Amino acid sequence: MEQLIIPIIIIAAIIIILVKNIRVVPQANAFVIERLGAYKATWGTGLHLKVPFIDKIASKVSLKEQVVDFPPQPVITRDNVTMQIDTVVYFEITDPKLYTYGVERPMDAIENLAATTLRNIIGDLELDSTLTSRDTINDKIKLILDEATDAWGIKVKRVELKNILPPREIQDAMEKQMKAERERRAKILDAEGEKTSQILVAEGMKESAILKADAVKEAKIREAQGEAEAIMQVQRAYANALQMLNEANPSDKVITLKSLEAFEKAADGKATKIIIPSEIQSIAGLATSLKEVISADNATK
Repeated sequence: MEQLIIPIIIIAAIIIILVKNIRVVPQANAFVIERLGAYKATWGTGLHLKVPFIDKIASKVSLKEQVVDFPPQPVITRDNVTMQIDTVVYFEITDPKLYTYGVERPMDAIENLAATTLRNIIGDLELDSTLTSRDTINDKIKLILDEATDAWGIKVKRVELKNILPPREIQDAMEKQMKAERERRAKILDAEGEKTSQILVAEGMKESAILKADAVKEAKIREAQGEAEAIMQVQRAYANALQMLNEANPSDKVITLKSLEAFEKAADGKATKIIIPSEIQSIAGLATSLKEVISADNATK
């Protein structure tokens, strides 16, 4: 039995060692393997067997896109304003070997590089430009970081300025400026509204006056047309009367009689002066002579 125990122990130890040296690399991960202290291989996703006591896993690298939020960094603008800016860097590891052997503490290296790059960029900008040029600053930092981290097996995807914090007195001044600007815009809007209101009122009064003038004009036109129509009716009646008179061919006695009737109407006592035509005067003289003759004949009888 003692002779069997030793081989069983040896076989069990070998099995345990083999099992411990079997490695499964998860999805989106990579293992960097060293053999006797030198780089041997990079294991991808799947099952792998490590040589006991010879191979060693130097590092386990995640290939997922990673996000690092760096603490605020003090920067000074060109117009000597000190502010705090914190950045967020999105990156992924493209070469596990370079990431493992390229630089010591890669995250610290990226943070320091981002801070120095940010200071250089902000140093060329004034405060107002810094606050309104986030996209430009992001693109410049990303370009510089991406070029520098290629040698470390890192690909920088995006860089974002998370917060830009000017000094408190600058923030107070900016808030006052924004408040004044909002008040100015409000006054402009009120003035434009009042202007529009007055324009609408004036246009309404103008249209009302035009409509009234058109109504008066239309009334006068209709009145004039009515008067003209009445005059035309009178003239037509007079013309018809003359036509009928001409067609009747009246005698001189009828005309004289009509003249006397017209003279009678003219001498109805309302007129202070009467101008008698010569024809009527001769008729009146004839009537007087006739009256005297008739009186003389009556006296003789």
